[in-house]
Order: sequence, then structure tokens, then C-alpha cells
Amino acid sequence: MRKNIKTTEAIFPMPVLMIATYNEDGSVDVMNAAWGTMLERDQVILNLTETHKTVKNIKARKAFTVSIADAAHVVEADYFGVVSGNNTPDKFAKSGLTTTKSELVDAPIINEFPLCMECEFIQYQDGEYGCGVIGKVVNTTADESVMNGDNVDITKVAAIAFDPYTHGYYKVTERVGNAFKDGLQLK
Repeated sequence: MRKNIKTTEAIFPMPVLMIATYNEDGSVDVMNAAWGTMLERDQVILNLTETHKTVKNIKARKAFTVSIADAAHVVEADYFGVVSGNNTPDKFAKSGLTTTKSELVDAPIINEFPLCMECEFIQYQDGEYGCGVIGKVVNTTADESVMNGDNVDITKVAAIAFDPYTHGYYKVTERVGNAFKDGLQLK
């Protein structure tokens, strides 16, 4: 028997994404965003409102980075979601994390997060069914610590996912199947 529950934010897992930009003064701004995904093979879409400091920065700088949050930095990742850059301009400095300037876009790469997509701003969609920020991925980097040869080993990334049912974070680490292969057993 199934039971009705009182949530509409029912997709799990939701990625925990760190969206990084530069402020007007060149300092680093980062926000936590669970509502984001790939739109095309080389495009990301982030459901963010224009009230976020990060969105204002993206529009001004025409660039941003998207990092995958990991279990080793869950405290910092959550901090970037509970503290607003509109009210705390030095919030990144308080995290203790470090950055490197992207060589391709006007945005910072957070060194401690193992995967990062460097993005050019394409457009902001608003209105009743607007989706928010759309960006073109121009480069993706991975820390060598999460690589297995030339491939990312997702078990080493220890990415975290947001649970909208209980507001928890969960570590994504175990491979359970092979995409585009296991289902062929039923053909």
C-alpha cells in the first residue's frame, strides 16, 4: 500500500552543487544549490532566483563555476547554503577553503572540491516557468586524487546528495550497475 506524503520536492538524489563567482571587488562568492542539472551535453541549468548575490555576480561577470560537493566538506557546503552573500560579503573567507582563478572563464575554482565545471553564462530565464541560470561548460577539471587513470572514479569523489524528505546529506559512493548495458539482459 502507498501513502500520500506532504512534499512535492520529491526527486532524490538531488546534487549538492557549489556555484562560485567573483564579487564586484574580486572577492569570492559561493552558494549551495541543489536544484541544478545538465541541460545539454555542454550546458548546465541552475534553478536560482535573481535575489541571490551569486546570480547578480554571474550576470555581471558572464561566468561561474559549478563544483560537486563532497563528504569531506559537508560543513563548508552547508554553510554556503545557510549564509547569504547579500548579508555576509566575506562568507567564503570564513570557510577556510581556497581557490584558483580559472584560466578560461572569469570565475574561481574551489580547490578542495574534487570536480569542477567552468561555465560561460548564456542567459537567465525568468517568468512563471523560467528556469534560472543557463551556462555553457567550457572545461571540466578533476583533482588527481579522484582519478583512476584518465577516468574519474566516482567512489573516490564521495559526492554528496541532498535528501528533500528529511533535509539530510548522503554520500554517493557505491556502483550498483552498468548504464546502457545491464538493461540489455531484458531484450
